[in-house]
Amino acid sequence: MTTVSSVSASPASPLLEEHAALETSFTDFAGWQMPLKYGSELTEHRAVRSTAGLFDLSHMGEIAITGPAAGALLDHALVGELSKIGIGRAKYSLVCNTDGGVIDDLVVYRLAEERFLVVANASNAPTVARELVLRAEGFDAEVDDQSARTALIAVQGPAAQDIVQALVPDEQVAVVTELKYYAVTPASVAGIDVLLARTGYTGEDGFELYVPNAQAVGLWRALLDATADRGGVPAGLACRDTLRLEAGMALYGHELTLDTNPYEAGLGKVVRLGKKFVGRDALQELSQRPIERVLVGLRGTGRRAARAHYTVYDAAGQTAVGVVTSGALSPTLGYPIAFAFVDAAAQESGTELTVDVRGKKEPFVVTPLPFYRRS
Repeated sequence: MTTVSSVSASPASPLLEEHAALETSFTDFAGWQMPLKYGSELTEHRAVRSTAGLFDLSHMGEIAITGPAAGALLDHALVGELSKIGIGRAKYSLVCNTDGGVIDDLVVYRLAEERFLVVANASNAPTVARELVLRAEGFDAEVDDQSARTALIAVQGPAAQDIVQALVPDEQVAVVTELKYYAVTPASVAGIDVLLARTGYTGEDGFELYVPNAQAVGLWRALLDATADRGGVPAGLACRDTLRLEAGMALYGHELTLDTNPYEAGLGKVVRLGKKFVGRDALQELSQRPIERVLVGLRGTGRRAARAHYTVYDAAGQTAVGVVTSGALSPTLGYPIAFAFVDAAAQESGTELTVDVRGKKEPFVVTPLPFYRRS
């Protein structure tokens, strides 16, 4: 049996009024009104690196997969072997189309023997839910899109563990301390039952807390107070983007698209060709071909940042060799950084290139990812 719940035509975070009370700047993201910044995006970025930032991520998609064949369904639907995830652990994976193009990148949590939670990007959540329903035909599993009734709050930064520990009962302090990266557990935070995961998208230690919409405001307020007590701040999507860029994490719609395959994006390691899954034949063929373009990191030697869609040239600035997918002046490192797809011949670390930044060729060098790694 396969079912899917409907998704609200006008999605809104249950924390919208909380953000408005903080005089937040909003942005439209995949149809959601979400916090862009609460004041200075630079201040928020630096808070995450030094203490903590609190994020509302309720626009993300949460899709429950349950039943005796839940693991087998995910093995068929995604490129990885999700049936091998241990209970209480998580795995990063991709859902691809039959041509090998990336429909979405996502995280899968195994909550019980026959229960998984798929967390998809906001812009792709309805598509991922529909694909899972279609691919579930013939499997004894149920697909339930819980996105519209689930809130997601994240606390990220060096003080994240201390913040969460301050809000759990004494008997759960060790649970928080011992929770491993890419692991998940039920917990009581500020007296509210949550699903607590040690995951994130900033390059820092952090936790993501899943909770029904009705409990979101109480949880947000408790976490916000605990974050502020430790010098942290609420943080919006603007700094989230620069944080993930420094951490070398791809963003769907920029580094990953339907026109991107896992191998050129540097994600071939998550593909398991030893099993049957949707897109396997195309990916098998792609794996045997020379890769023509490769996703690389670029470090600028000047001050001007390269932005998405800017053209990448050779060192002489004469021959186009690629295109920037994301770029910014790194608040942490103090110099421009970028992702770019470049010709395979230009992928070696140390290769000098230039980028056309508003009509001027600016020098960049191919650099290993991530740009920033926490100590």
